[in-house]
Amino acid sequence: MAPPVVGPDEMLACAWFGKEKVEVIRAKKPHLIESTDAIMKVTSTCICGSDLHLYLGFVPGMEPGDIMGHEFMGVIEEVGADVRKVKVGQRYVSCFDIGCGECFYCKHNLFSCCMRSNPSNMTCGLYGHKLGGFYGYSHITGGFPGGQAQYVRILWADVNLLKVPEGMEDKKVVLLSDIMPTGWHGARLANVEKGSRVAVWGCGPVGQLAAHSAFVQGAEKVAIIDTIPYRLEYAKKWLPNLHTINFSKVQVADALHDFFGTTTAPDCSVECVGVHYTKSWRHKLELLAGAETDPSDTINEIIFSTRKGGNIGVIGAYVGFCDHYNLGGFMEKSLHMAGGQTPCQKYWPELLKLIQEATLTPWKVITHELPLTEAPHAYKIFNEKQDGCVKVVMHPWD
Repeated sequence: MAPPVVGPDEMLACAWFGKEKVEVIRAKKPHLIESTDAIMKVTSTCICGSDLHLYLGFVPGMEPGDIMGHEFMGVIEEVGADVRKVKVGQRYVSCFDIGCGECFYCKHNLFSCCMRSNPSNMTCGLYGHKLGGFYGYSHITGGFPGGQAQYVRILWADVNLLKVPEGMEDKKVVLLSDIMPTGWHGARLANVEKGSRVAVWGCGPVGQLAAHSAFVQGAEKVAIIDTIPYRLEYAKKWLPNLHTINFSKVQVADALHDFFGTTTAPDCSVECVGVHYTKSWRHKLELLAGAETDPSDTINEIIFSTRKGGNIGVIGAYVGFCDHYNLGGFMEKSLHMAGGQTPCQKYWPELLKLIQEATLTPWKVITHELPLTEAPHAYKIFNEKQDGCVKVVMHPWD
């Protein structure tokens, strides 16, 4: 189906209008605001698992009409006067995190913690600092229009765009916008190295790429935990050395110890689940009652299962407070835990090279490619786990 006709200063975009309600709308085409901006014509854009946190109403700061999407790439149509590296007519991947390239955090490769990119102070009272800016991810991260659109304004273009090598198709590189660096980041946070025995919680696209990253980083054995059979089967098909565990059928810690052949494993655990997935009725009721903003089920299971002295990387998105967190287990087992939104720019040079060599093959998690005009359907099948959906890429001009 051909996209609806829009005016010369308009575009099509996927916008949020409430819980489980997104619509394709006519929106104003973006224009340069700062001299460091660029305007991108989007050729591929994805739905991320963290977009579902917005879709389901778990993240505050969304307003009706907000344009969604933080994973995208395309062709540059216009650049500001102070853009030096990015060229009109060339293809680039954008990162979800917006860095200025000059502040304390950007200079320490923590682009996702940039001090200048987010005008909102909404999280200061909760976190002690404001967040960095993200595209299409609520007004607590700046309220910047996202990339599930035909055009998008790129801030600090020289910092936040990765040039795509000639001849590489979109699907091979578009996931460098977020989930490929995020999976890699999770394995790095968990200190995966040669010979590591690794467990990954969550078999969505991020979890699968975290498992893939662990293998590439030298892991000896990797297990992944979920309860959705088709996703476990899909991961096993493209990662044949991966061990899968369905937590609805076994006690996870016992199953991991059986797989690794010892209670002194896993060495490294990666959390790829996030805020809106609960396992117990207690946490479901506490979330509904407002007694907590985030469940602790998964984190507690990781603490229980990881060997003493082990490392935990947390890359699932969380919002605020959780109840019944097993702080004693974390401390008494001498565990190490690190988390954070991914600084994509830090990892781009290494990951692009590995993709060019086909050592990393992130495109294998993509199961659906659809036109942007079918965004409501795409969100539905992704959220409801229909039609074998693992990862959706949308094309704004189809």
